[in-house]
Formats: sequence, structure tokens, C-alpha cells
Amino acid sequence: MGPDCQTSIPLNDRVPFLEICKPRLPTGTEQADKLPTTPRLIKTYLPVQFVPQSFWQQRCRIIYVARNAKDNVVSYFHFARMNSALPEPGDWSSYLQEFMEGKRAFWSWYDHVNNWWEKKETYSNLYYMFYEDLIEDCGREIDRLCSFLGLSPSVEEKERVRASVTFDSMRQNKMTNYSDVKTMNHKVSPFMRKGKGGDWKNHFTVAQNEKFDEDYKQKMKNPDLKFRFEI
Repeated sequence: MGPDCQTSIPLNDRVPFLEICKPRLPTGTEQADKLPTTPRLIKTYLPVQFVPQSFWQQRCRIIYVARNAKDNVVSYFHFARMNSALPEPGDWSSYLQEFMEGKRAFWSWYDHVNNWWEKKETYSNLYYMFYEDLIEDCGREIDRLCSFLGLSPSVEEKERVRASVTFDSMRQNKMTNYSDVKTMNHKVSPFMRKGKGGDWKNHFTVAQNEKFDEDYKQKMKNPDLKFRFEI
């Protein structure tokens, strides 16, 4: 697929969602089997223990993107508000509590990020990157990704990629902003909402933040895995 596909083919068709399964629509695995590109690009939210064994056996290159827990839960809350395919989120306070207890889709955020971090110690084809780093310096992260993937694009090619993946560019692109997905109500909350770090400060009360921090310390024991809660 050439660069023009970014403005002509919906992202979901270019990069199928592995575990998606909706009535009357092809499953994610069926979509992946029909991809015309080599190598194939496939996305997933699965915890590491549920990733198909063939991914490891075939030494697939895997890019894992993690976001700090506080901004993650805020983003997830607004996504649940606008997406009728997900359970009703309820009020913010109860949603936050359920997030801390790991009662949302794809289980505990804490287990998710920790288990994938552990996997990279034994699986060299896994690149673990942070959302906050992408926001801070997208060009730097593109360079690191190219190194991991063994790519040597020109300066012009890298700049074209950087310009097309900015938050504003993706928000305005109908192929990436999910404006045509019927289960998403962008009037409730846009799919591309803010794309910044630190928005949790506009949602957490002082008491909620203190409780969250205490719980976080109990669940995040690995000193090597560090998240930034502001940039």
C-alpha cells in the first residue's frame, strides 16, 4: 500500500483488529488472512498470555505501546461513554474504582503493562514504547522504531510519516478518526479527544489521586518499569 492509502482506506481495513468479533462482519482473523501486504500489520489489545503462539514461533516483530495509568483510565472512560459497543461506564468515580480493580475489558492495566514488560526480557523482537515519549518527541520515536524494524527511510519519508501521524492530522483524517463507525457517538465525546499527557489532573480529585497512588505502589513493584504522569 502506498502513502495515498492513508487518505483512501480506513485504518481498520489496513490494520485489522485481531480479536474483533461483531455480528454480520468478518472477524479480525479473517480480515488478517485477506491482507494484501507483506509483512502484515495487525493490532491487538490482548494481554501477553492470550497472544497466539504462532506470533512467538514465527518471531513476529511486536510493538507494544503503553500509556500511564491515570491518563489511560481517563481516555478509556470517555471512550466508553461514546462507544455503544462497550458497557455503560457509569459515573467517573465508580469507573475509576473498577479500573483499579481490573474489572474493565482486557483485564487489569497493571497486569497488562507488567506482563508485557517481562516478556521483552525473553523475547528480543518486542519493542516496548511509551505514549508519553511519542508526544514529547515523535521524530525521535520514529527513528527508534526504524532501528527496531531495520528500516532506513530518507529524511523526506520520515518527515512525511511524522506529519501524517500528528494528533491534529489524524483527527482531521476520516480514514483514522473513526467518524464513520456507527457504534461511536462523536457528539458525546470525539474518538480523537485530546491526545495530550496529564489530562488526568482535570478528572481526579485530591482524594482519588491519593487513593490511586497508594494502590499503584502496591501493584507496580518493578523498579525498571517507570511511567511519566506529566510531560
